[in-house]
Amino acid sequence: MAVAKAGDSEALGELLEQYRGFLLMRAHRYMDERLRRRVDPADVVQLTFLEAQRDLASFRGSSPAEFGAWLKNILRHNLATAVARHVTTQKRSLNRETHPSPRGGDDSAGNWIAALPDQLSTPSGQAMRAEAAMELIESLHQLPEAQAEAIRLRYMEGRTLAEIVERMGRSETAVAGLLKRGLQKLRGILVDPE
Repeated sequence: MAVAKAGDSEALGELLEQYRGFLLMRAHRYMDERLRRRVDPADVVQLTFLEAQRDLASFRGSSPAEFGAWLKNILRHNLATAVARHVTTQKRSLNRETHPSPRGGDDSAGNWIAALPDQLSTPSGQAMRAEAAMELIESLHQLPEAQAEAIRLRYMEGRTLAEIVERMGRSETAVAGLLKRGLQKLRGILVDPE
């Protein structure tokens, strides 16, 4: 790591490659199916690597764990930007696209955005909506992974409880518990006076 920080681009490339699989898995996990049609998770990881290379001088850590956490934060920011660009902006929104639902019936994926304050007629309203979506996504990252995954599947992808049970390989009671505890924690994070 010290060699990479000293400016050796080959060492930096090797170092970043060690984190590619981890970052790809995280990007894939936090991008719903519709967003992945527009934005490849590999592209988000590549952007993360470019920003890491550009901002390496600002990295203050020294351990691999600190470097991994730093990369993960850059990735989170890039994912939030992708959501803001492709889900919350009015003209390019995924919600304006029509695709047959793979599950049949009404595809409610993306309805969580519609539940945010609706002031789309003004640029400031659009900015507020994008900011609220990014705040929600950032808050999800503060939850335990299983709770965040259950909430993402239910409220961001619009999956049914049965689909979440199958996808997560847990019982219905366990998934319901994850959703309940996750929503309680999320409410506490979002309503925190600080």
